[in-house]
Amino acid sequence: MTQFDLNCPLPLDQNNHITMAHGGGGKIMNQLIQNLFQSQLSNPHLDTLHDGAVFEIGSVKMAFSTDSFVINPIFFPGGDIGSLAVHGTVNDVAMCGAMPKYLSLAIILEEGFPVSDLEKIVHSIKSASEKAGVEVVTGDTKVVDKGKGDGIYINTAGIGEVMSGVNIRPKNVKPGDAVVVSGDIGRHAIAIMAVREGLEFSTTIKSDSMAVNHQVNSIINNGVSPHCFRDCTRGGLASALVEISQSAQIHIEIEEEKIPVLKEVNGACEILGFDPIYLANEGRFISFVKEEDAKKVLEIIPDSVLIGKVISDMQAKVTMIQPYGPAKIVDMLSGEQLPRIC
Repeated sequence: MTQFDLNCPLPLDQNNHITMAHGGGGKIMNQLIQNLFQSQLSNPHLDTLHDGAVFEIGSVKMAFSTDSFVINPIFFPGGDIGSLAVHGTVNDVAMCGAMPKYLSLAIILEEGFPVSDLEKIVHSIKSASEKAGVEVVTGDTKVVDKGKGDGIYINTAGIGEVMSGVNIRPKNVKPGDAVVVSGDIGRHAIAIMAVREGLEFSTTIKSDSMAVNHQVNSIINNGVSPHCFRDCTRGGLASALVEISQSAQIHIEIEEEKIPVLKEVNGACEILGFDPIYLANEGRFISFVKEEDAKKVLEIIPDSVLIGKVISDMQAKVTMIQPYGPAKIVDMLSGEQLPRIC
C-alpha cells in the first residue's frame, strides 16, 4: 500500500521555524510582529504599527524608519536594489508626513560579488538620493563567505522632520474619509516575476519604484490635512487597507472597478493566477482624507484614483464591491504571492 505524506502548502499559525511567509507582509508576518517583536519590545512609538516612528527632539517632531532589501533579482526593469533601498525608506518616512532628509546605508556583500555590479548599484543609490532630496550621511559594509549570502543585501534607515501641523496615524482614520490610491498597482511585483522566471510579454512591464515624498509634500502644502498615509508594499493594496482597518477599528469599502491596474499587468495576473490587489508596489500609497479633500488630492497627483471610503466604525473589516455579485471580504493572505520582491 502506497503511503503519502500530507503537507499543507500554507504554514500553520503555530510554527517552530521561520518560513518565507514570515516575511511576506501577510497574516503570518503580522502574527510574528505582534506575538514576538511587539510583545517583547512594546513602547508607545512601536505600538502605533505605522511605517515609521514619530517622536520629538526638543521642539522638533521627527520621523524615523528603517528597512532591509533582499530582492531577487537585484536588477530589474525600472530599477535595482540600490534605487529600491532609497525609495523604500524615503517613502516610509514620507508616510509619517515628514520630509526625509538623511539616510544611513549598510551593505552586506557576498565574497565574489562583481565590483562592476556594485558600482552600478552605488551610482543608482546616488541618483535616487539626489532625486528624492536626501543625503546618505553614514554607513557600514560587511562581507560574508562565498555561499553564505546571496550577492548583496542592503539596509537603509531614514530620518526626517514632520511637517508643521501634521498628525498622521492609522487611528486618525474616521468614517466618511475618502480612500485615494496614488496610481496603478501591481507593476513592481510583475516586473520582478517576469525577470526572475524568464517570462516575456508583448511589452516590458517596468517597476513603479519611485520616491513619493514630493507627492506627499504637495498634498500637505496644498491645504489637505491627511488622516493617514500607507504605502502598498509587501502584501499590496489589500494588506495595507486591512492593516489600517484593524488599527483604526473601521469598515473600509472599496470598488473593484475603480482600482487602477494596467492592461498588461492585469493580463499577466490572469495568466499567472495572481490577484492584483495583493501584488507589491514600490511607488504607490493610499491617502485617507476628508471627503471634501479628495478632489484636491486627485488634482495634485494626476494618476491618483478615488477607490472607496470609510463607511463605519462598527467593525474592523475591508469589503470590495464587485461589478457582479455581492460585496466580498478583503483579507490578508497568509504569506505572499511572490517572495523577495523588496
